[in-house]
Amino acid sequence: MSPMEPVSQPVVSPVPPPRRAWGTLRVWVRDLVISAVVSAFIIMFLYQPVKVEGTSMLPGLEDQERIFINKFVYKFESIERGDIVVFHYPRDPQKSYIKRVIGVAGDHILIRKGYVYVNGRLLSEPYVPVAYFDPRSYPEEVVPEGAFYVLGDHRTMSNDSRDFGPVDAEFIYGKAVFVYWPVGKVGVLR
Repeated sequence: MSPMEPVSQPVVSPVPPPRRAWGTLRVWVRDLVISAVVSAFIIMFLYQPVKVEGTSMLPGLEDQERIFINKFVYKFESIERGDIVVFHYPRDPQKSYIKRVIGVAGDHILIRKGYVYVNGRLLSEPYVPVAYFDPRSYPEEVVPEGAFYVLGDHRTMSNDSRDFGPVDAEFIYGKAVFVYWPVGKVGVLR
């Protein structure tokens, strides 16, 4: 090649703008569909957002708070005393209740002057403030196999196993695990 011959430059063809916009839109739609499918899977099988309605779990859970319940946890572990569970109300399965598990199958539950005894031992309940204490007494009850005795933390305002009896395991569909609204109360439930 002689020094006088011009060097040929490669020709670059620009991508037409409409085609670039279509590619970007296609990527966004794909990502949106994947996100929706993953979110639907999580909500249907793992975690479900629910709104607390009522005051039976005060002071831990307030009316209109938003929480996540884990719908999958009880496939791998058993329901234990102290768990906050969400279940279909035995007298009307269209309604859902949220309560704390106090007794499991075989437990002897006695409530004397508001104090709860499980298998003859006084249950320590730091989650029940004095203002929410219910001084009524109830006869001893043995929790049947496959059932759980549940109570609300606000004992004077709670419709619970004292009224409708132990809850069958088949009615329990989740464990309350996390408050996400209001922002000031965000955190793990205990």
